[in-house]
Amino acid sequence: MTVYYSSPDFIIRSLEVVDIAPLAAKEVAQGWSDTTDKHNKRIVDRADGKCNVLAAEYKGEVVGYISVYFDPPNTPFSGRGWCELVDFGVIEKCRCLGIGSKLMDIAESIASKLADTVYLGVGLHPGYGSAQRMYVKRGYIPDGSGAWYGNSRAVPYQNYPLDDDLIIYLTKRLK
Repeated sequence: MTVYYSSPDFIIRSLEVVDIAPLAAKEVAQGWSDTTDKHNKRIVDRADGKCNVLAAEYKGEVVGYISVYFDPPNTPFSGRGWCELVDFGVIEKCRCLGIGSKLMDIAESIASKLADTVYLGVGLHPGYGSAQRMYVKRGYIPDGSGAWYGNSRAVPYQNYPLDDDLIIYLTKRLK
């Protein structure tokens, strides 16, 4: 296990397989979908050298996560050498403690060693409101490509469900 940050309040470290079940249970308890498969995929992708997967531990429990993908294929920015931040989340009862900001700081630091720009997709429904605000405050701006649904650019005047797959991409130039 790699520890990226440690304070008396919380630790940022690599996500481990033993973290997945309790983390997914916390998310289900707050009304989110079961994320077990998603987290398992991130662990496999890390083993394949595709990404770095971070976890935030607060009072001995994993309460947050983010993944940094290294120039992933099949995205709007593939082939540019940019890093994508994927699946950022902090358990609701642990928000406003600085955990999310520290996860983002470390993810951006990891990305800055590999690329001059980082990007992410953010959902458009109200459940993403706090994330949208945080990203803008951190200097992320819309990339200008409009809305996306899944892996495709949304077609003007078509109807799309307001679910987790309806997103916009934001980019940030790293120093």
